[in-house]
Amino acid sequence: MSFLQELKNRRTIYALGRNVEASNEQIAEVIKEAIRQSPSAFNSQTTRAVILFDEQVTNFWNTLVATDLEATMKEQGVPEEAIAGTKEKLASFGAAKGTVLLFEDQDVVKGLQEQFALYADNFPVWSEQASGISTVNAWTALSAELGLGANLQHYNPVIDASVAKAFEVPASWKLRGQLNFGSIEAAAGDKEFMADEDRFKVFN
Repeated sequence: MSFLQELKNRRTIYALGRNVEASNEQIAEVIKEAIRQSPSAFNSQTTRAVILFDEQVTNFWNTLVATDLEATMKEQGVPEEAIAGTKEKLASFGAAKGTVLLFEDQDVVKGLQEQFALYADNFPVWSEQASGISTVNAWTALSAELGLGANLQHYNPVIDASVAKAFEVPASWKLRGQLNFGSIEAAAGDKEFMADEDRFKVFN
């Protein structure tokens, strides 16, 4: 299958399950290799990942994330019915086979800023680009290699402190996203695209 077709097949899938033939070890290796092969500025390799499976996923979404979000929402005066709806959504994430917590190592970013002062302002931007590249590469690899679906969430920074404590990550690791994956229990809907003339310019 062509690379472009693999990109088309990679969709946002919310209905995820654990009907997966591949072992946790096989899945983890696909994720690791996709991140290893992802480019980064100055080959800085700033992306870090914590990979959760099965009950770890359930506990992450239904306990850690749910607790932090509920506390934050109550502080903001969010109605109880909205909190209940959020918990229901989190529970659906908790049904997934796995979740990849994606981080960027700020110590590496700061080191590069000191080493290459001329580009200091750019290194945080390039780090974010590395995170995006690693994320979509892992996402596409899970789809292409294993036939898994995934969706990407961003509950940082609300959950940052709890994540750092629960998984003993270094203080320099900055949480950037949560990639949930698993068996596809319901297909994605149709995808709409904006008009090409509003998005692209081509000069010959």
